[in-house]
Amino acid sequence: MSPARVDRTGPNLDRGYIVPVGGAEDKLADTNILKKFVEICGGKEARIAIIPTASVLAETGPKYERIFTGIGVTSATALPYAERADAERADWMATLEEATGIWITGGTQLRLSTILGGTQVARTIRRCNAAGVHVGGTSAGAAILSEHMIAFGKEGSTPRAGAASMAPGFGLTNRVVIDQHFRQRDRLGRLLSSLAYNPFAIGLGLDEDTAAFIAPTDTLTVVGSGAITLVDVSGLAHSSMAEASESEPICMIGVQLHILVDGATYDMRARVAKPPAVKPSESE
Repeated sequence: MSPARVDRTGPNLDRGYIVPVGGAEDKLADTNILKKFVEICGGKEARIAIIPTASVLAETGPKYERIFTGIGVTSATALPYAERADAERADWMATLEEATGIWITGGTQLRLSTILGGTQVARTIRRCNAAGVHVGGTSAGAAILSEHMIAFGKEGSTPRAGAASMAPGFGLTNRVVIDQHFRQRDRLGRLLSSLAYNPFAIGLGLDEDTAAFIAPTDTLTVVGSGAITLVDVSGLAHSSMAEASESEPICMIGVQLHILVDGATYDMRARVAKPPAVKPSESE
């Protein structure tokens, strides 16, 4: 799933999980998404590096340190990169390279791309994921995980020319385009618009408190209280994007759409969705 070759000479030849979250994940009650992330990262032995760069709030990094240690993680360290020069800090780089999990917080994805894009930090995140380190992100931190990132756009259900402005992401995968706060902010139109430019990627519209755990096998499993709107344009027969004027509706024929809830899976290689396993009823 990586858009370019990576070094696979280390002991782990499988990449780590990629875990985009739709934002507003439960941080106080069940914390199911964060607990699942901690579990795959090594449980209480996990070493979580937190990147709060998308947020302008100084409290964001320390807040996630408390959340992860509250779950039971022994080591959770915020790396508050605030300007491009911070990406050269050797002590923070050592923490990043020793992590078993990297968590990127919400905020504004363009802060992430303008402060960290093209730096050694961005290259290290991608290299670590390719070597088996799990990388998750919520809201803006989810959007930047893929190669093609929705920087901003217009709300609404209808795809329109210019409804989605794209920017480079960190490039952990080139097979998905991610949008967050999906149902809450009515973002189907801008996700479809981003896919209409080049019908190669799979669109992932993540509701709040909902995550896609994308395994090294390229199987996606849904965790959370909402849903993922998965848009497959591999069978697109027609798109009017090339002829459309600014803000004009886009005609798209042959789009396949799945609504996936907690426990549902999607094989990203075969492009096959499966529902959650049926749970036994209480009366049985």
